[in-house]
Amino acid sequence: MNDLRSARFYAILDTGYVPPGRWAAVCRALLLGGADLVQLRAKRETSAERRALLEVILPLFVPGTVVAVPPPLIVNDDLELALSYPAIGLHVGQDDLAPLLARERLGTGRLLGLSTHSPAQASAAQALPTGTLDYFAVGPVFATPTKPDYTPVGLDLVRQVADTRPALPWFCIGGIKRTTLSSVLAAGGSRVVVVSEVLCAADPAAVIREYHAAL
Repeated sequence: MNDLRSARFYAILDTGYVPPGRWAAVCRALLLGGADLVQLRAKRETSAERRALLEVILPLFVPGTVVAVPPPLIVNDDLELALSYPAIGLHVGQDDLAPLLARERLGTGRLLGLSTHSPAQASAAQALPTGTLDYFAVGPVFATPTKPDYTPVGLDLVRQVADTRPALPWFCIGGIKRTTLSSVLAAGGSRVVVVSEVLCAADPAAVIREYHAAL
């Protein structure tokens, strides 16, 4: 099992921003930039299309191919896809497979994360039996085109979660940019997920390095 206590930057390879023709190149940039985790997020694609996208990037995660020690690779809301390959983790949302059921199917040795959008959901994530979750995410902190239907939770939720001093690693997500990172850090966040600012950048690796320097 990967120890995420030192993880600071979580990258998401999202088909909403990255066309298939740039899939491998952008993923390589995420690795070169030093992403501590990488998630494959393909919500509009079929299971077969997600599998094909995963197959494109899997060779990049062989140690020494791009980086000496590749970060964990996680798939969004596709348990069967995760189980089809060794060591790949899973991220679920509040309306996806329940974390306890997901952990039962995943067994040990694979990362499992959960999205939360309120104090109650964050508390529930922390109250799950030890070993169920490896991390949880809090957001969307700010408005984000990645999830336009979600109401931003704001920095208050970040402060509230930080005040509980979670034993689990937790990440702030949603509309975070380099210009707003300082406010997230001031609210008590120490780990972030950034999607659009990285994926839309001319040099995603350089952007990630800037975040690492600030974090």
